Amino acid sequence: MTAITADNLALQRQADRRRFLEPWLYLSPALVIIVTVLVVPLIIGISYSFRKFSAFRSEYVGLGQYRAMMVDPVLHDALINTLWWTVASLALQFFLGLGLALLLNQPFHGRRLVQGLVFLPWAVPIFLTGLTWAWLFNPLIGPLPHVFHAIGLQSEPVTILADPSTAMWGPIIANVWFGIPFFAITLLAARKSIPSELYEAASIDGATAWQQFTKVTLPFLAPTIAITVMLRTVWIATFADLIYVMTAGGPAGSTNTIATYIYVSAFKSLDKGYASAIAVLLLVLLIAYALIVIQIRRALLRDV
Repeated sequence: MTAITADNLALQRQADRRRFLEPWLYLSPALVIIVTVLVVPLIIGISYSFRKFSAFRSEYVGLGQYRAMMVDPVLHDALINTLWWTVASLALQFFLGLGLALLLNQPFHGRRLVQGLVFLPWAVPIFLTGLTWAWLFNPLIGPLPHVFHAIGLQSEPVTILADPSTAMWGPIIANVWFGIPFFAITLLAARKSIPSELYEAASIDGATAWQQFTKVTLPFLAPTIAITVMLRTVWIATFADLIYVMTAGGPAGSTNTIATYIYVSAFKSLDKGYASAIAVLLLVLLIAYALIVIQIRRALLRDV
């Protein structure tokens, strides 16, 4: 009897091990890809930040790159530009995307065509987006400077990309055009998931359209808004290609963000160690921001 019990326990342990290992076996291809594509490059990048690279060799400098960042005026300006670029792009994308999502949720003739046109910018490559908007702002071949001059925004038709006080608006406008579909798609999907009975009950109670929006629509959209805002903030803050194609960080560094500064440091100045240190700084800032937004989203989910 004791032998039978011991055999049963051994078989039970083997079954438990199989049940424990089976999900990891199914996940192993994805885990290998994640480790190879994300974790290993992250570790290598962080290790680079502790080294100084020259043409033919590298040396360990400890926290030297981080100390250099503390007194780098270009990095300080890039931080301010990154904040301005991210907040302005995000705010315009969100409010315009939310408005489009609410509009596309209403039935009207030609809605499918409008949906296709609204979502089209998201399919355009970033390089082509930047090149196209740079042409649009060019007074020789583009219409926008002449439009701005005609409506009184400019005293003469010149490109805003050449003026340090207005240059950032060029990439921001291009980024808003590119990013609106992301908010429109996600918020439209979230809006369609709200039960129509809630709006019928609100109408019966005499709620106005604005009250229905603030008391029904926004509370249900809030968790989706939190996660989409977080994702888009991370993408915008690390977005270097659009700015570099349009202005290359100029004029006079007025559009130089942390992302473009990392690119220039790594591939123009060939200082991979300093570029890695700046990237680590950006990573820490974005992780802190993401943790705050996740906590806010959890609070919103508890309230819904």
